[in-house]
Amino acid sequence: MSRVILGLLWIAAAVCVVEARGEEKTAPAPEAVAEEQTEKQDKARKELLTGQVKFLGPALRARGVKAYDEMDKQVVLIAENGDLVPLVADWRGRAFYQDERLRDRKVQLVVRRRSDNPYAQVLIVYTFDEKGERKYTDYWCDICSIPMYEIKECECCQGPIRLRFEDRPLPSYLRKEINRSTQRQSNPETDSATPDVEADDDDGK
Repeated sequence: MSRVILGLLWIAAAVCVVEARGEEKTAPAPEAVAEEQTEKQDKARKELLTGQVKFLGPALRARGVKAYDEMDKQVVLIAENGDLVPLVADWRGRAFYQDERLRDRKVQLVVRRRSDNPYAQVLIVYTFDEKGERKYTDYWCDICSIPMYEIKECECCQGPIRLRFEDRPLPSYLRKEINRSTQRQSNPETDSATPDVEADDDDGK
């Protein structure tokens, strides 16, 4: 019996030692945590880009770059500064490959970009009408009253959908950033943001 008791005591002591060693592990330094968060934000950041979406082939040839027909299947945003930003053909960006009504016109796109990837992932689409007014743009089923983001039958009733234009502001996080930039330009000595009204941000999946 004494051997059993001694064995149990030995096991209990070993467990205590292991737990004590585990508690000795210190949390990461605040500087390391901040660096990790900054790295993640840098790799995936949201931006507002303005320009026109076109097929890459014609866009390159217009700049004197010889490009074969294979390049005609890729769409790019020609930004206001002249940069060519390729768009991912995913749940939101695919519409620019499908729908000619979204190409060759002024648009503003809320995109997610990564420092290690030249492609932009489209999150929100704004187009401009004949009056130059910005409109939130998606597809809509009038029967089911649900939004969709590419050309296909309604996911609910399998009926037709239509291209929809709505008055909707920019997401609040972008409006705040625009306010900061404007304030920095007008008053370089301050870096505070102008208070802004929060709004529901629809940046999709």
